[in-house]
Amino acid sequence: MVKGGGQAINNNANSASVNRIFAEDSSNPYFLQNGDHPGLVLVSHPLSGSNYNTWSRAIVMALTAKNKLGFVDNSIARPSPNDLLYGAWNRCNSMVTSWILNAVVREIVDSLMYMSTCHEVWVDLRDRFQQSNAPRIYQIKKLLSALSQGSLSVSSYYTKLRTLWDELKDYQPVSVCHCGSMREWVNYHNQDCVM
Repeated sequence: MVKGGGQAINNNANSASVNRIFAEDSSNPYFLQNGDHPGLVLVSHPLSGSNYNTWSRAIVMALTAKNKLGFVDNSIARPSPNDLLYGAWNRCNSMVTSWILNAVVREIVDSLMYMSTCHEVWVDLRDRFQQSNAPRIYQIKKLLSALSQGSLSVSSYYTKLRTLWDELKDYQPVSVCHCGSMREWVNYHNQDCVM
């Protein structure tokens, strides 16, 4: 009986030690800053459905800056309940889930409330709103071909042009090549942008 009680005290001491380490190491993904709270808004434009691609990119940047992307992409997997990291993981998962819910319009949030992990929320949003979107690609190309400077300043014109090119690039598949022929494709793509 005494032996078991001593073991419980030892586990509590280990847990306190682990929590203290996380509270002090800002490079640790389990670290939460003083300003981190469930009501924090990470992006200026909430997900409304049609803006998924730009929204997800903004969320990924914000979560990367906060060192919490691993909770969304599941590279930081949920530890077992008896693991010392379980409490810290659960706290961070809840925090990241709150941040994502704060970055989504109310009509969408209601359908996400009962998901238990931020990874589930992320996958659900991606499956619902991400599209390979051939019609959108066509629309972007049409907008590009019709875009002219007109009365816009050079800066405004370039911003619109660059935004369309970047969105179009986001829809294109990423190829991995180690043979060097990818340079030829990049040159063709850059020439296409100039045209």
